[in-house]
Amino acid sequence: MLSKEQCVSDTGPGGSSAPWWERLAEDFSRQADGTELDARHPVKIRGSAAIERVMRTSLSATVAASALATLSRPGRLQREFEALRFYEPLARAADASRVFLPPPDDIVVSQRPLPDNGIRRLQLRFESPFRPLNPFARPQFEAMQRNAFAHAQHWCHGDRPRPTLIVIHGFAADPHWLNARALSLAGFYRRGYDILLFTYPHHGLRAEPGNWFSGQGLFGNGLVAFNEAPLHAVHDLRVFINYLQARGVGQIGVTGISLGGYTAALLAAVDPRLAWCVPIVPAVSPVDVFLEWQPTGLLLSRLMRSQGIGVAEMRGLLAVHNPLTYTPCLDGERMLIIGGAGDRVTMPRHLRLLHRHWPGSALHWFAGNHVLHLGRGEYLARMGELMERYCGE
Repeated sequence: MLSKEQCVSDTGPGGSSAPWWERLAEDFSRQADGTELDARHPVKIRGSAAIERVMRTSLSATVAASALATLSRPGRLQREFEALRFYEPLARAADASRVFLPPPDDIVVSQRPLPDNGIRRLQLRFESPFRPLNPFARPQFEAMQRNAFAHAQHWCHGDRPRPTLIVIHGFAADPHWLNARALSLAGFYRRGYDILLFTYPHHGLRAEPGNWFSGQGLFGNGLVAFNEAPLHAVHDLRVFINYLQARGVGQIGVTGISLGGYTAALLAAVDPRLAWCVPIVPAVSPVDVFLEWQPTGLLLSRLMRSQGIGVAEMRGLLAVHNPLTYTPCLDGERMLIIGGAGDRVTMPRHLRLLHRHWPGSALHWFAGNHVLHLGRGEYLARMGELMERYCGE
């Protein structure tokens, strides 16, 4: 595992002085894509991709409507973009310690037992002391009540400290049962692991009253608030890591799906205490993802034109929470990236960006899309092998 000092990079990833968002092709979101599985499983991949293009439109419309609810207010768009410029110099410096401030050590995490369903479960909660990095976001943030409390469900054997897998859900996919089923978490629990299911800011118990759906606040509070949400998530995840370590847990790893995979990769650039990291279908360049989708592509293009900025500059405004911005804190051998060959929410080219950024990491493709994970058993087996490899330290 790399030292904390090695987690800070004073040049762009790969040793270049130009940051990744300026080196990435302007037309990245329109480039052709494919994987080595395309020729082996053409029906599965083309079929799952076609299904997902339809689903993606619905997801894109939801994101666009959430964003417009705030950005369409008089004068708000101009103020948002002026405030966004706060983040670009921080991202360009590529120093995670200046962005992801460590949480206090004395935070009290409360425990509440949940009904036993064959798994010993605790509901964890604490009042998060996180404050937005950007002063522009603080009044809005301080007005939130439910989002100020962090939550997680802890599957804990309770007999001794055990290796623990932190699971981060995707956008609007916070139900614990959904993630448990998707990743066969009961199987990992029976193999002796403890599990911590984290609730992302603006989701589930953290969603504010009046939100249209769980996760609406992620996009519905403006672009600056969108930048702060991953910072908030990483802050609260580090509190839970402190909590686990205070109870003697030695090996802690992280995985997540979609937004959760993106955040898992980001955590691996911030906290050197992780033993392994498995991001699943992560959207690595959000700006390019939004441009690929419709109607978010049309909306974002118009917003950028109204402010006179291009794709590279827009990437830079959101790069402060991007895992490509920072040097990983883990050796590449401890990282497994999992992607769907037919994924049309997170195109395969995004995962290759992360794979190149993490030298030595493994990249595994399954013949499915963002939601339908055909061949899931194979990637879960590889994930289990990685966990076993680093649990004896």
